[in-house]
Order: sequence, then C-alpha cells, then structure tokens
Amino acid sequence: MREPNAIDFWRGLALVTIYVNHIPGNTFERYTYSQYGISDAAELFVFLAGWSIGIATRGRDGRPEPRLKSVLRLLSRTIEVYRAQITTMAIALAMIAGTALLLDNPLLLEWHNAGGFFADPIQTTVGFVLLTHQLGFFNILPLYVVLLGIAPVFVLVARVSRVAALGLSFSLYAASLVFEWNLPSWPGEGDWFFDPLCWQLLLVLGFVGQDLNRESDTLRRWSKRLMPVGVVIVVLGIVLSVFDLRPDPLLVPDPRLVFSFDKTYLSPARLIHFIGVLLAFQGVYALIVPHVGAVGRYLTGLGRNSLAVFSIGSLLSLAAQLVRFWTGGGILVDVGVMGFGLFALGFTAWFVEWRSRKPRHS
Repeated sequence: MREPNAIDFWRGLALVTIYVNHIPGNTFERYTYSQYGISDAAELFVFLAGWSIGIATRGRDGRPEPRLKSVLRLLSRTIEVYRAQITTMAIALAMIAGTALLLDNPLLLEWHNAGGFFADPIQTTVGFVLLTHQLGFFNILPLYVVLLGIAPVFVLVARVSRVAALGLSFSLYAASLVFEWNLPSWPGEGDWFFDPLCWQLLLVLGFVGQDLNRESDTLRRWSKRLMPVGVVIVVLGIVLSVFDLRPDPLLVPDPRLVFSFDKTYLSPARLIHFIGVLLAFQGVYALIVPHVGAVGRYLTGLGRNSLAVFSIGSLLSLAAQLVRFWTGGGILVDVGVMGFGLFALGFTAWFVEWRSRKPRHS
C-alpha cells in the first residue's frame, strides 16, 4: 500500500466529515468544518478525485500514459463506482423497509425519497438502475459516476491544451449556472441534488491543478504567496456561517444562481470559498503529520480506500439515523453510533487492504 500522503489524509478527513454530516441533528455535527464555511466536504471529495485522476493517468516517470489506457482506466473506475452505487442503494432500501416492518411504522417507507420505490417499483427500478432515482444522502456516487464518465474528454483535451480543457469546463459551468441546466430525476419530479454539469469544474480543476503543480514552480510560489488571501476567505466564511448571513434566493438579481450559495449548482461563492480553503490549508498536512500519529494513519487509511469506506459510511449513517429515530437520540446514543461508525470505517479500510495483500509463501 502506498505511504501516507496529504491527498489520502484530506480525503480521509472528508469521508469522516461526510459520515458525521449524514446523520442530521447528531451532537457532533456542529463540530465539523462544514458548519463553519460556505463549502463543505463534498467539494473537497470531488476536487481530490480530480487530483487523483491526474496522478493515476501518468506513469512512474511522470509522463502521460497512452490515451487508450487512460480512457479504459477511467471507464473501469466508472463501472466500479456504478456497481457500488447500485449495491448501496439496494441495501439502503432493504434497511428502510426492514426498519418499517420491525417498528410497524409505514411512514418510514417515505424516508429519503424511498416512497417512490415502494409505491411504484416498476418505473422506479428503471430509474434506480439509470441513477435518475436517488435516495437522500445517497447522491454523491451518482455524481461521481457521471464525472468519471465524462472525465476522459477533459483528460484528452488537456493532453493537447490545459487552457482548452479549463475553458471547456468553465463554459459548461457558466452556461449551467445561467440557464439552470441540470439532469432530470425520474420517475419523480425535480433534478439531481448535485448537478454534474456544474460540479465537473471542480474535478477538472483538481486534474489540471495536479498537472500544473508537478511542473510549475511559478504556480507553487504563487499559491504560497496567496495563502493570506485564503485565510481571509476562510475567516469570512466562518463569519457568514456563524451569523447565518446568506443572500435570499428570491431577492438576488438574475441569473440568481450566480449570486446565491446554492450547493446543487456549486454557486461561485461556494467555489471561491473552497479555493480559499485550499490556499489557507495547503501546508497544514506537513506541519501536523509528525504530531497526529495514529489519527493520521487512520485518516490516510480511509483515503486510500475511499470508495469502499464511502459506501460503508453511507450505510452506517443511514443505520445511525434509524437508531436515533428508534431510540429518540441523545448524547449517549450519538456517542455510541459515532464510535461504532468510526471503528467500522477504519475496519473497512483495513479489511480492503488485508484482502488485497498477496499471501506469503514459505
């Protein structure tokens, strides 16, 4: 397994944060960094996915691998993530149905947009497979499937011109903001919670950023010089979040998404805040890693095995929600579900790596 590094560390932190935040109302939710800024762990997760693509599509000598190999690599990962989404969705629906039976409470069948599946299983099963019907808190992997599916286009364009890749990505992002383009949900009404047409910009920024960071001393120098700007943005985000200062979507001018703090469309305010977070915290890992010991190894282990950990974390957060509903919640329940969940995430990472080790022959 690869050695601990900053990418896996921050991805592990994002996974823990997502797990905590996917248990609404729990005691520990208020202590996650997503409560003190405009952006949250979802932006970090997608950006690091793009950064990882930049690493994965190059050989050990730093040169780009053959185009076909990169396309097949991304296609393989797309299928892997799609399989994970289908599996976790099926288990989540079974968990909701089983809890409704156990507690004799049919209202639970409506949780997180699951009602459509139980009321109209024929159409909803098709939507389930097409990813157009999503459960609440199970909508990041569908986004990831689409982003990985279109990633080869940007990777191949970037091989010719990074500027062209960024221009194409930003143009799609801007048009989606102005015209409110999104993928439709089906058979239910509405659109996807995460609009892939906007969120692709973060993936491309991560991919191109990794490429430039490896080659450009100028970029590295300027990122360090801009660190104070990042700190200012982070502090401003804390003020806006703590005092709940945000524009009223009904009062902002058109195009309204440009001036709002909308998560679905990754509004510019969220994007700018996230870039500020990157600038402010770019050197933190190197400072803290000698002092965090087991915590650092735990988080990097999660980050190395992000898909399996995220999938199990999604199911564990749903289980925690159901347990809190059944018991009425409280600090003791929250400590229990959080402790068990964090242990289970760590065990998942360990188990995946244990399975992948080659047996030793005497």
